[in-house]
Amino acid sequence: MRLVLISLVVTLLFSCKDTKKKEQISEPVKETVEEVSSTESKEEYPEDFMKVLDAHGGIATWRAQKTLTFVKPNDKGFEHYTIDLHTRNEKVVSEEVERGNEGDKTWVLDPENNFKGDAVFYKNLYFYFYAMPFVLADKGVNYSETEALEVDGVSYPGIKVSFDQGVGTSPKDNYYLHYDPTTNQMAWLGYTVTYRTGEKSDKISWINYNDWTEVSELKLPKSISWHKAEGNKIMDVAKTVVFENATLSEKGMENGYYAKPESATYVTRK
Repeated sequence: MRLVLISLVVTLLFSCKDTKKKEQISEPVKETVEEVSSTESKEEYPEDFMKVLDAHGGIATWRAQKTLTFVKPNDKGFEHYTIDLHTRNEKVVSEEVERGNEGDKTWVLDPENNFKGDAVFYKNLYFYFYAMPFVLADKGVNYSETEALEVDGVSYPGIKVSFDQGVGTSPKDNYYLHYDPTTNQMAWLGYTVTYRTGEKSDKISWINYNDWTEVSELKLPKSISWHKAEGNKIMDVAKTVVFENATLSEKGMENGYYAKPESATYVTRK
């Protein structure tokens, strides 16, 4: 994926000074966007998945967008995300660390050595969690039926998502999208993780999507919650992640926005 979600779990210098903010987070630059007709998109996907996409504003509206931004608060402050929706280049700015990718190269700017995570692992991670269900409409994705998910007496129909070989960093991962039978909006996402082992896993992690807001005529999450689970038996909430100040734009960022800063370092997976 990186449509492929790997695991959960969870960060330049984004100064509080207005002048520095303007340097770090730039305004998008207008660029031409190719439109996608609803007729064309309906031919690409199964009918049940199209119902979910339409319930969230439609794949054509999503594909007309170029730049996504949002803020993810955390225990140290915040992370500000900017993503090119066409190339999947990403830039994440926090108060202490800046990281991002341009193509296949991942870089980190961390003057105080505060970032202890795997930047390659985190590449596009929260973007994909946030941009459901639209990222499941990427190329190289396969759809099949899966049994409904029963939660609190409600039966949520499901779609199993798998990937062609060579798609993303973990093409052996599987995803299970379950939607509300009344609204057709996405309700649950199940996923397996193979990032480090490279071996298929039967363990499914579950995220509840039930807190939506409208951004540029598209329904995107205000928050998502991971739940404890035993197989397909969903239990208590384990963790909730909040997303704030989301924007979508048909404009791209200026040239070089996602490039490695001179003092940053390229990193590899740990």
